This record gives sequence, C-alpha cells and structure tokens, in this order.
Amino acid sequence: MKPASVRGRARPATGDGGSRSAPGFQLWKSGGTMRAAAGDVVGILCLVSVAAALDFKYHHAEELEAYLKGVHAAYPSLTHLHSIGRSVEGRDLWVLVLGRFPTHHKIGIPEFKYVANMHGDETVGREILLHLIDFLVTSYRRDPVITRLLNNTRIHIMPTMNPDGFEATKVPDCFYTRGRYNKNGEDLNRNFPDAFESNSADIQPETQAVMNWIKNETFVLSANLHGGALVASYTFDNGNTVTGTLKGYSRSPDDDVFIHLAKTYSFNHASMYKGTGCDNRQTFPEGITNGYSWYQLEGGMQDYNYVWGQCFEITLELSCCKYPPEDQLEKFWQDNKVALIEYIKQVHLGVKGQVTDKNGNPIPNAIVEAQGRPHICPYRTNEQGEYFLLLLPGTYVINATVPGFKSMLETVEIPDNTGNFSALKHDFTFSEAPIGSRAASCPKTPLYQELQRASAAAKPTLHIWGLMTVMLVIFR
Repeated sequence: MKPASVRGRARPATGDGGSRSAPGFQLWKSGGTMRAAAGDVVGILCLVSVAAALDFKYHHAEELEAYLKGVHAAYPSLTHLHSIGRSVEGRDLWVLVLGRFPTHHKIGIPEFKYVANMHGDETVGREILLHLIDFLVTSYRRDPVITRLLNNTRIHIMPTMNPDGFEATKVPDCFYTRGRYNKNGEDLNRNFPDAFESNSADIQPETQAVMNWIKNETFVLSANLHGGALVASYTFDNGNTVTGTLKGYSRSPDDDVFIHLAKTYSFNHASMYKGTGCDNRQTFPEGITNGYSWYQLEGGMQDYNYVWGQCFEITLELSCCKYPPEDQLEKFWQDNKVALIEYIKQVHLGVKGQVTDKNGNPIPNAIVEAQGRPHICPYRTNEQGEYFLLLLPGTYVINATVPGFKSMLETVEIPDNTGNFSALKHDFTFSEAPIGSRAASCPKTPLYQELQRASAAAKPTLHIWGLMTVMLVIFR
C-alpha cells in the first residue's frame, strides 16, 4: 500500500468490467459436491493434520515454511515448492506452484502469480494466500471448476516477499510500522527499475529475486496484495505527458484490459465494488483506481511487471487496517475468496499461440502485439516460440514480426474464453526464419522519458514553422 500520509484523488474509470453474477462465479459456488475417488480420499486424509494446523492466525516464518512443506508433501503431484532467493536476513522467499504440471512450464498453459506481504506490516494478503492454497489443493478433483482451473493454469503463490519486515513488526499497527521496509530500510515497492524516471535506489536481494523470477517464467497475469486501503489499483503508477499525466491519469496501451481486471476483482469482492474507501476523504468509484490518479509512485512492482515482464499486474489493497487483529482474518478470507479465484481465470483472456518456421521449429524473440497497442518494450515470444496477449473480446489485427523478415498481419475475432480456461489459439508460421534468433534485452532505463523528450523536441519545430509562415505573410 502507499504511505498512509499520502492521499490522492480517484477518478472514475470506464470500460467493460466483471460481473458479480459471472457464470464462473455461479459454477464455482455450486461445485464441490462430486464424490471423491478412493485415491483422493487417501490424499484428503493425509492432509487432515496439515489443514487442521491452518487456523485463522498469523503464521511466522517457521510456521509458514512448515505449512508449505506439509502441503507439498501431501500433494506432491499437484504442487512444487521452491525458494526464489533469500531476504537480507537470509530467510527463504518461498513460492508454492500449483497445477497439473507444477514443476515446469507447459506449452499453451499460462503462468499466473500472487505475491503478498511486500510491505512487511501489511499482513492480510500473507494469510489469505495460505488459505487460498488450502482451498485449491483440497478442492482439486472434487470441485469441477477448480479442477479445470488447475489443469489449465500454472499458479505461483508467494505468501511473503518481505519476511524480515513481517518478523520485525513486533507491535501490530493499523497505520504504519518500520516493518513496512526490508532489513536495509528500503521500501520494496519503490525499488524496481522505473520506465519514467531514473531510480537511484539500490536493488535489494528481495527485489532482485523477484526480477530474476519474472525473467525466468512466462508470467501472463499477476496481482500483489497490500493493505491500508480497499481498492484495486492498476498501471501506470508513474507517468509523464506521453501517458497523459497532464489530465491526472497515466494510461497504458492496455488501459481497457487493466480496468476490466481491476473490476473483476472489485466486483467479486464482498464490498470493494462499493467504492466507499476507508474514510470520508477517500472514495474509489467501483472500487478501482488508476495508480497515478491516486498518487505518483516511482519504482513500483506492477509497472515493472508490465513493461519488462510482459505480465499484467494490479495492486490489491485488501484492508483498511494494515495489521488487523487475528480474529478478523476469517472474514477477510471470506470477503476475498471468490475474487481471488475469478481474477486467476482472467489469465485466459485474449489470444495465445506459437510462432514457428515452416518445419514447425519454434521462433523465440519474435515480436507479437496487437495493432494500436505497442509496448515500450515489445512483447516477444519465449524459447518455445509462445506468445500470450491479454485482450478483451473483439476484433484485432495481430502483428507477428521476426527481425529481418516481413511482418505477418492477421485479423482475429477474440471471444470471451475465460469460462473455457483457454484463450483463443492462433499460431503464426514463417516460411523462412533466422536460425538462433536472439534479441537484445530491453534496457533498464527510463524508456518513456525518451519518448517525452522526443515529443518535447518536436514542439519547438512546429512553433518555428508557424513563425516562419507568419513572417512570409508579413513580408509579402
């Protein structure tokens, strides 16, 4: 969450949103009544001790680690537990991966992630992600919707990105504690490279671990969970005149998709959609806000995901109190349960496919984007030649480009396939393609700053031409 002392003006957002009576929600609500197979019963019994241990309380580092290891031991074929790095004090940054193929990426199956407790004193997300894990593993093969979700999605869950900050928060507070920061006193949500300004902060171990994680996976959709407000905030958090900040809003090329994603969470939450905020000074129409409209933030994780990770991420503020009493945790879980599931389903929006040569060999680093939505760092295929583009239902022209060869432009009609747990599949085949195509990585520089300079540089030229025209008229 943003510092409690900072307040901004939320602006009404437009665009298609989620529905509280979405078909997926109804199906999920009514599921879970199927009889478990004999083998499943054994698995459920094995988890009794683990599930019983997950009560509604705060779990410190040792308990959190023990719980994650217990879940993995009970469901070894459905989960994969690994550490993506260590905190300043040496605590593991645990990630539990869930899905039919938990240990590795599978072609056609999108990667999704939830990250919580980035600010160590914002604690609700940390606990509800543990309960989300419990819900997913115990519902698999019992609830048809959850089963299809896990069969068609690889879900990564990091309950805490800042374990040191959580452990340092000795006296819980609703507004602010030093536990917000990591052990080095750095705010991790101001610590990423920024596309608009030079970020002078030293990259922290926790930040670097997440950056490496993003680089090594093909993440498509993400959310990071915070506390201190009740709103779904979306990219951009920072901006300049190129993205429309003179109008108090920083618009990304995929603004309509981000509005939809934020509304999907807000409208499936028990009360976020009401937009009442946490006090009379702060309201968020429909429970969503553009990050910059709320207030400007440099070095944020959600902008980094979108620009450099090719991953759409929103920030979920889940509680007015940053570190609420334990007896409120069960209500927070119930308030967010449906929204957490419905948001994951959005990873199946839009279109996906492979770019290959005439022999079927994948072409990595091909640029694949929808016309009219150019990204400052072009979205490229992974090592398997795969691309994933989150797009709302509609007609689009998709541009596939292999450097040195002619682009392919193809018109696609994209339906809403989230209920089918698979984005529209559309492949591209090039008759010729370079061998071992490699693209330079997108530089970690303020990319939009260069666009702003170019835009500003063009304006004096226009003024000069106007002046010359006036002079010619006068002298004639």
